[in-house]
Amino acid sequence: MANQMKTIAVLTSGGDAPGMNAAIRAVVRTAIAKGLNVKGIERGYAGLLNEEIIDLDTRSVSDIIQRGGTILGTARCLEFKQPDVQKMGADICRKHGIDGLVVIGGDGSYRGAQALARNGINAIGLPGTIDLDIACTEYTIGFDTAVNTAMEAIDKVRDTSTSHERCSIIEVMGRNAGYIALWCGITNGAEEILLPENYDHNEQAIIENIIQKRRMGKKHYIIVNAEGIGDSVAMAKRIEEATGIETRATILGHIQRGGSPTCRDRYVASLMGAKAVDLLIEGKSKRVVGMQHGELVDFDIEEALAMEKTIPAYDYEVSRLLSK
Repeated sequence: MANQMKTIAVLTSGGDAPGMNAAIRAVVRTAIAKGLNVKGIERGYAGLLNEEIIDLDTRSVSDIIQRGGTILGTARCLEFKQPDVQKMGADICRKHGIDGLVVIGGDGSYRGAQALARNGINAIGLPGTIDLDIACTEYTIGFDTAVNTAMEAIDKVRDTSTSHERCSIIEVMGRNAGYIALWCGITNGAEEILLPENYDHNEQAIIENIIQKRRMGKKHYIIVNAEGIGDSVAMAKRIEEATGIETRATILGHIQRGGSPTCRDRYVASLMGAKAVDLLIEGKSKRVVGMQHGELVDFDIEEALAMEKTIPAYDYEVSRLLSK
């Protein structure tokens, strides 16, 4: 099987994440060092269907490890959920001599890789998402940079919130997962952390806590709100009306996706990219690279997609204790 593998391709799909370029670089340089040809597919599965396929060499990925985003571009491609379109994608891979494919993205990207594998294209998935919401891995490419970006922004909001004696609601990304909110809530010393996984929608309890903390002499009140809950602007209006305390909402948004990746994101992405190439050379397909207990592992894509990830109860309990 190893001798049959001559050309591999790499694409990035779904939301971009800092560190994707480090993973692309690792895929390209590892593959070339092991005697393979490498192609890049631009704009994810949409680019595959449009045959936006380019040749890559070691110089193509020079000076990209420090850059945020993805040099290959990315796009959502809902039509790739259709079986006939998936077969078309596999046929295009064969047309361009692509024997194996590395897909960098989240769970939606994995489903595309799974479909290509079912249609005869060896495919390996890498966890590229700031949300940390892939259950089979304790780490996803981009999370460290995103959470540090959010943490620094919340520190700045906290300064002005203290100066004006405000309540501040800061909304962070994460889709329906609360990991960015949890990490920022603990590291920024937030008084409230609202997570989709366990939010009870008891806004009155938050209001009462704000009033109590103000009576105790606290000059600010920081609420870190996860994207999966949202409603930050309306929530701020309701809290201000109920407490009489000036309340502002700040939605950090896509600033969390950008910027130069941290050391950890570059390092882990590089190792994962190399691991994906090794799996393809070994003849593996329909696998997902992950990290468990600090070590690289791989899972069957179907097994990985069936796993569920939850917020650790101990982490949440600690966040509650520290916010008092």
